[in-house]
Amino acid sequence: MIETADIVGTGLKITVPKDELIQALGVVSRAVSNRTSVQILSGILLEAGGGELRVAATDMELSLRATIAAQIDGDGSIVLPGKTLVDIARLLPSDEVTIEHRQSESVVHVTAGTASYTLHTYNPEDFPRLPDVTAVQTFPVDRESLLETIQRVARAASRDESRPVLTGILVQFAGVTLTMAATDSYRLAVKETELSGKAPDLEAIVPGRALTELARIASAGDSIDVGVHENQVVFGTEGFWLTTRRIDGQFPNYRQLLPEQFEHELTLPRTELLEVVRRASVMIQRATPLQLRFAEGEITVIARTHEVGESQESMPAPYSGETLEIGFNADFLREGLESVDGDDIRFKLISPLRPAVLQGDGDEFTYLVMPIRLPG
Repeated sequence: MIETADIVGTGLKITVPKDELIQALGVVSRAVSNRTSVQILSGILLEAGGGELRVAATDMELSLRATIAAQIDGDGSIVLPGKTLVDIARLLPSDEVTIEHRQSESVVHVTAGTASYTLHTYNPEDFPRLPDVTAVQTFPVDRESLLETIQRVARAASRDESRPVLTGILVQFAGVTLTMAATDSYRLAVKETELSGKAPDLEAIVPGRALTELARIASAGDSIDVGVHENQVVFGTEGFWLTTRRIDGQFPNYRQLLPEQFEHELTLPRTELLEVVRRASVMIQRATPLQLRFAEGEITVIARTHEVGESQESMPAPYSGETLEIGFNADFLREGLESVDGDDIRFKLISPLRPAVLQGDGDEFTYLVMPIRLPG
């Protein structure tokens, strides 16, 4: 037996499978705002018409929408408290559920078997007008290729809102190539991906948070629809739509940041080096740098913190020449090692005060990390 939920607004009744309702609410609720000063942004919009139930939420930077096929009598819209609605939906009994909006009241009555709830409503006219996704010209992109590219570069985007451009990810489509780049000015991640089909030339700086959310919700399907309309970037996947503002500004010329020549280039086992770095990072506190000492035939990873203590661990490395000691932010180095694909990693060095570059077997992904001056 299909579980259903009946939603009744003013002259409105909707019957929809409960599991589909829960799934839709679970996705769109990720865009519900936590800013209590703008109450309407904490709500979820339920809009019915044309045999569909549309649910939506937005925090004014990011919006998420889902569409569910439904049995509908009448049409209309209602806005309910988002978090509470999601919590209720997840706990509903398996039989029919009714949400009733009475004309004479500003509340909605939710009943399910012997359980009943009363929720205050928000005025749907106050809900922000969302971009019309039907007016956006989109093109399909292979889902796995797009999501892998996001996953490899997203962590390098800045979280500092005082520099909005750096909180975004540069997205470039050119022919059969997708390029993404992200930097927080201390590290840079660049990934080039060959697409299975040709895409129109397009460039936009997309908020890193939006692309991270897309990676979370796009769990099925072969492709993701992508489009740009005025100052909005649109992504569609399996009945869900994500829209986000396009960040204005000039993204740094990342190609100029990448050194052309290096003094040392080592090929190291990625997993072994990553585990050494993880073990050493346990000793790191605050802004203490993780020290890497490159000497004849080996690399030693050193963590030294006055408040905690010290650790050292060495592993073989094909290094020759004068000893080189260089410091890095432990988290940035670890995330770079995690982002590189493949069994081996190419570690490229110039000097203790110049950036280092990490690459995998090919050149399609590059991770640059700035050093930290070591004390003494």
